[in-house]
Amino acid sequence: MEILKNYVGGAWVASAEKNTTDVINPASQEVLGKVPYGASTAKDVNTAVEIAEKAYKEWREVPVMTRVQPLYKLKALLEEHREELAQTITKECGKTIGESRGELQRAIENVEVACGIPTLGQSEFSENIARGIDEFMIRQPLGVCACISPFNFPGMIPFWFLPYAIACGNTFILKPSEKVPLTMMKVFELIDQLDLPEGVVNLVHGGKETVDGLLEHSKVKAISFVGSTHIAKYIYSKGAANGKRVQAQGGAKNPVIILPDADLDMSVKIIADSVYGCAGQRCLAASNIITVGDNGKVKEALYEAAKSRSTGYGLDESVEMGPVITAESKARISGLIDQGVKEGAKLLLDGRDAKISGFEKGNFIKPTILENVPLGGEVIKTEIFGPVMSLVELDTVDAALDFINSGRYGNMACMFTSSGANARKFRNQANAGNIGINIGVAAPMAPFPFSGWNESFFGDLHGQGRHAIEFFTQTKIVIERWPKEWSRKF
Repeated sequence: MEILKNYVGGAWVASAEKNTTDVINPASQEVLGKVPYGASTAKDVNTAVEIAEKAYKEWREVPVMTRVQPLYKLKALLEEHREELAQTITKECGKTIGESRGELQRAIENVEVACGIPTLGQSEFSENIARGIDEFMIRQPLGVCACISPFNFPGMIPFWFLPYAIACGNTFILKPSEKVPLTMMKVFELIDQLDLPEGVVNLVHGGKETVDGLLEHSKVKAISFVGSTHIAKYIYSKGAANGKRVQAQGGAKNPVIILPDADLDMSVKIIADSVYGCAGQRCLAASNIITVGDNGKVKEALYEAAKSRSTGYGLDESVEMGPVITAESKARISGLIDQGVKEGAKLLLDGRDAKISGFEKGNFIKPTILENVPLGGEVIKTEIFGPVMSLVELDTVDAALDFINSGRYGNMACMFTSSGANARKFRNQANAGNIGINIGVAAPMAPFPFSGWNESFFGDLHGQGRHAIEFFTQTKIVIERWPKEWSRKF
């Protein structure tokens, strides 16, 4: 089986690293490809950075209206090849085909927003800020920028960064997750069809050695990362120590409050989709479901919604939930379910013994529900990153807010209610960067930044929208005086 190549300087090139790791279909354990993985990938990073830095010197001088033209073509190519890309995501990542299609739509929307940088990136001008003096701000690119992307959204997350970076005049290096490199390989086959100068966009495979190579290279000016909080802290601290701009999106433990006045049928459907969509492997998955008051009807409805959810291979259009990414992830999730029971939670629905006909080797866990989860236990604080719902019952909205705000994360918090007053109080007081009201996955659309607070984000400027433009540019203030007597000399 052919080893996947890097894309550097406008060409597909073999890695210096000969050791590889397998890319595996999580539903079947089929080996889909082999990706370079080892110490020599640091040499690949150095080559890519040197080429990208050389390309930057010319690319930054290209007029912004010209820089965005390839993005229009990229948008059209992504739309043309959407189904092929969606199937690749499902095969290597495990999510359902519908989820994969939706992911690509979000990627396309980010390309659309980045096409607006000629307007969105405009600066400010003040004439006569003082007598005879004008002052204005201009935005300039940073240089070589890099992205380290996770396994769970291989087709979307790179587009939180890539189109904005290059439209702002930077050059770009992408390091996809070694678990799911095939989607970006296909995307870069489309990028190869664009009228981009060689070296503007590059792809380098690998693991920690590749990451450290990017973090340590003096010519890499900015790092974008999405992944677990543990790794986000590492990326942020090491990147910042090496003088780089860093935006590092971490993990989450997303709470949802259901009030007695919520629309039960609507709430249950939306919450089940949030908890179990993408098999719970997304940083905006609902995890802790908090009912205020008697939760008898809510618990019963959530149980039925979870139990009836179809689990299987994602290319089957009838399937509602696929496998988790690896056998190791499956074992970790199962262990956390065990821990929850040991801490005193009741296992209302156990999805660990999942058997899918024709895919017996797959990493499947069916929807699971833990109830009466102890507030002081580790399971209610730990990001499980799997299809596990924890049910908590509290007496008041204030108690629910106190519980939410005591957590270490702050990616998302949602409330289901028909009370405008409670919704307003919640959106004002909940310590999270993305707030949903009668929404189960508060995922910002492309014009808005993907926010995150506390240990869900390290940095100052988030991905997407205007935050991306600010992250990928640096401002320069110019103050000018032109005395009249000087002009009369000529």
